[in-house]
Amino acid sequence: MISTSIKQELRSIVGEEWFLETPEDLATYSYDAFLQEYTPDGVVIPETADQISRVMQIANRERINIIPRGAGTNICGSSVARKGGIIMAFHRMNRILEIDPESMCAVVQPGVVNADLQKEVEKYRLMYPPDPASMFVCTLGGNVALNAGGPRGVKYGVTRDYLLGLDVVLPNGVIIRTGGKTLKNVSGYDLTRLICGSEGTLGIITEITVRLVPLPSAKATLQAVFSDVDDAAKTVSSIIASGIVPATLELIDRVVLNVIRDYGGAEFSPEAEALLLIEVDGQSSALEAQGKSIEKFCKERGAIQVDRATSAEEAEKLWQARRTAFGAVASLRPNCIVEDATVPVKRLPEMIRKIVELADKYALKIGVLAHAGDGNLHPLIMTDLQDKKEIGRVDKALDDMYEAAISMGGTLSGEHGIGIAKDRFISKEFSPSAIEIMRGIKRVFDPNNILNPGSFL
Repeated sequence: MISTSIKQELRSIVGEEWFLETPEDLATYSYDAFLQEYTPDGVVIPETADQISRVMQIANRERINIIPRGAGTNICGSSVARKGGIIMAFHRMNRILEIDPESMCAVVQPGVVNADLQKEVEKYRLMYPPDPASMFVCTLGGNVALNAGGPRGVKYGVTRDYLLGLDVVLPNGVIIRTGGKTLKNVSGYDLTRLICGSEGTLGIITEITVRLVPLPSAKATLQAVFSDVDDAAKTVSSIIASGIVPATLELIDRVVLNVIRDYGGAEFSPEAEALLLIEVDGQSSALEAQGKSIEKFCKERGAIQVDRATSAEEAEKLWQARRTAFGAVASLRPNCIVEDATVPVKRLPEMIRKIVELADKYALKIGVLAHAGDGNLHPLIMTDLQDKKEIGRVDKALDDMYEAAISMGGTLSGEHGIGIAKDRFISKEFSPSAIEIMRGIKRVFDPNNILNPGSFL
């Protein structure tokens, strides 16, 4: 428990209304999209880096746990007070501080919503590529903490590929700067990339400098329907091997398509076992040839229908199925566990077959969405957390799933992070020596272990 005097000290820093402790407020911050609940002892909402520094000095002195939290959209449980303490929320720090078109970068505070930044930089004919599915809600601070990706990852990469510099408050309150505005920087250890993806365990991000790229002048969107999911998966690796790099290459399997059909009225052929949603961007002169090549690849490999958008409205209609998927699946059962197994692209067909096998083996309903172009699968396990017997089968299926992904040269997470959702699997991917190195890094930054304890380390 945190004493009344310490709470008052915190209030004096951030302002009376920005330290929360009513039961209603604590309940609001007791869970993120992973849905397991851990009630914090309080919530602090700072406005400046100086306030954060002063809060951290108190927390370090009193050994109070601090858990940084963006919009809480993460699905790995990385922004909940698993071991008690104070949630630090960032919605007051939500300003775009600078857009520098000449240097092709932007400087933002951690509470800026991803889609808001994208909208603003497009006014300069620029683009910030990382596009998580939750982009209209999630914040840049959370994106950096989890090294978020998205559908455009196959061509453009993930958050770390656009991260130039950070302002960070360390657990002892010291403020450091890593990186800067330059596109090239090889001075010293790359602390910027080390902090990116550290899930709030090393420092608190207060300012972010990101790289921007030119906004593509045109794009082409295609949708291919397959009567065999294996054919669809094999088509993905064929497209990538051909030298064409789509901006997005998404796969939706029959389980999800059936739910979408019932949920939103989208129409697919009765024979549809899988759908590929493919988008290429760049110069309009090159897109026509790329579109024709992709259509040919799909038809040669078993597509029973290929549609190509001829307008922005048609492109939006083709995207409807993908954007409806999570809402549709979530409506089917009380809970939906969204996993993040990632394998080399050529192993994608094998991994999809494995997931189908596990669904049958453990009598579970599992659909598959995938950022297929980079091998990032999102198995959607429709379940009920209150059904202990079923959750036992879910746990066994997850053990087998990640065992298979690692054996194929894959990873536990392509973009969602580890958090508390997958901490028990970390020894499958990393050796004891590698885990101890990570723990050693944590000890250097946070010797008193007050930043997000109980997360993946």
